[in-house]
Amino acid sequence: MSSNDKDFALQPIPQDKRKGFLSMFFVMLGFTFFSSSMVAGGTLGQGLGMSEFIVIILIGNLILGVYASLLGWVGAKTGLTTHLLTSYSFGTKGSYLTSFLLSAIQVGWFGVGVATFALMVNKATGINLTLLIILSGILMTSTAYLGMKALTVLSIVAVPAIAILGSYSIFEATENVGGFSALMGMEPTESMAYTVALTTCIGSFIGGATLTADFTRFSKTKKSGFITTFIAFFIGNSLMFAFGMVGSLTTGFADISDMMLAQGLIIPAILVLGLNIWSTNDNSLYTAGLGFSHITKFPKDKIVIVNGLLGTVLSMVVYNNFISWLTLLGTTIPSIGAIIIADYFLLRRKDGYDHSAIRSLNANAIVAWVIGILAGNFMPGIPPVNAIATAVIVYTFAVILKKVVVRVPATTR
Repeated sequence: MSSNDKDFALQPIPQDKRKGFLSMFFVMLGFTFFSSSMVAGGTLGQGLGMSEFIVIILIGNLILGVYASLLGWVGAKTGLTTHLLTSYSFGTKGSYLTSFLLSAIQVGWFGVGVATFALMVNKATGINLTLLIILSGILMTSTAYLGMKALTVLSIVAVPAIAILGSYSIFEATENVGGFSALMGMEPTESMAYTVALTTCIGSFIGGATLTADFTRFSKTKKSGFITTFIAFFIGNSLMFAFGMVGSLTTGFADISDMMLAQGLIIPAILVLGLNIWSTNDNSLYTAGLGFSHITKFPKDKIVIVNGLLGTVLSMVVYNNFISWLTLLGTTIPSIGAIIIADYFLLRRKDGYDHSAIRSLNANAIVAWVIGILAGNFMPGIPPVNAIATAVIVYTFAVILKKVVVRVPATTR
């Protein structure tokens, strides 16, 4: 392990390197202030009335918040990345597969973010698209390369700016349609089933939620890791959905930056979109670097540069063709986090994580993961919830069964 690895990609973070509540609060909010959540909120706005929308985002983000917060608790308790945690629950070889999937998805989202920002600025200013893509990729890669300190500074700047400018734009849009009472009275243009609405809400950021431990491992206490994560996913993500919902109803644009452009707020629109995507993209590139570092054992910061270059070069290709594949891969993710949680509370909570206990492959986790994926794709109901619940049940049953089988021969001798 390199002594200059300031982000401790391959070992637990020492207690003296941990961060306080406020720093982690901004980092986690910066992670969840995501433009795609606004788009998802706009989609819900077309199919739900305002009262139904409020219920859906509260329930959906409560489920998402609890799932992410439990992973946040485990990360803060152990100081381990998501990818090191999967070494214990899935085994070394199994963790390489999960790390590759999680990291590839994050590099893909980085490319989508770069293209989204470059296209919007090109549309607003006429600046050459290729130049914008190159500059955006370099800037976003640079802060991810610098690590957690840079992510914290960026989040401290981005979170208040997005919240203040976004709230101002939403207030103006609401006033233009007759105020809050008129907004509450607006009827949806389409109908949407509650299960579809909850799936949209939970599924929009379940991939990011699964990687929560990559950030909360810097928390000084497990309580801090849990609370900052819950606030970010329950309140922060709900705010992004609300921005998208109101924008879609009042101006026809779900993304707050598009709405600002329609309002003539060109500079604030570029600033908000830039900070929004930058803060989330950096987190995506950071977690992808940790994942590929886990697989290759190369330094995380060097891998971040490669990932950033790859995501930037392929950004337009990814933007135009990759989202459906990312969505497909997204169905594989929830059960990974579910198994990490179940493994911790069933096997590791009291005894901790002993490196000598890592196996090459944990068949119980692989089976539970596969069954969770099948449940997420084919069971009726809410796919992410089906995947999480099924994976937990199957893994728990397998662990209990193994304990019984090991205990019975010992008692019959």
